[in-house]
Amino acid sequence: MEDIYMLSDLQLGKRIGGKLKAIRLKRNITQQSLAEASSISLSSLKKIENGEIGTFDSLLRVLRTLGILESISALFMEDQMSPSEYYERVNKAKKNTRKRAAGKILADKKYESEW
Repeated sequence: MEDIYMLSDLQLGKRIGGKLKAIRLKRNITQQSLAEASSISLSSLKKIENGEIGTFDSLLRVLRTLGILESISALFMEDQMSPSEYYERVNKAKKNTRKRAAGKILADKKYESEW
C-alpha cells in the first residue's frame, strides 16, 4: 500500500474526490441529487469530485449524506490513558466519595418530605 504521507495535497484531494464519485456512482445517485441532499451547490460537488475540496464543511456534508462519515472517525477518538493516569483518576474519584453518615436517626423526630 502506498504511503499517503508521500502524496501531495493535490493528489490526496483527487483520491478523496475520486473515491466519493465512485461511491456515488455505485449507489446510482446523480450529482444533482447528492448536491441537493447535502445542501451544497452542484458546482461545489463537482469540484469536490475533481479533488478541489474547497471547504471542510462541504466535504462533511457529502460524507454525512453518503453515510460514510465514520471514514474520519479517527479524528474523534479519545487518547487512551496510561495506567498511571487511570490509577490517579480512580483514586481521585474514591477520595470524593462519602464513607459514612454523620448523624443518627432520632425516633422522636419526624422528618417532613420535601416533595
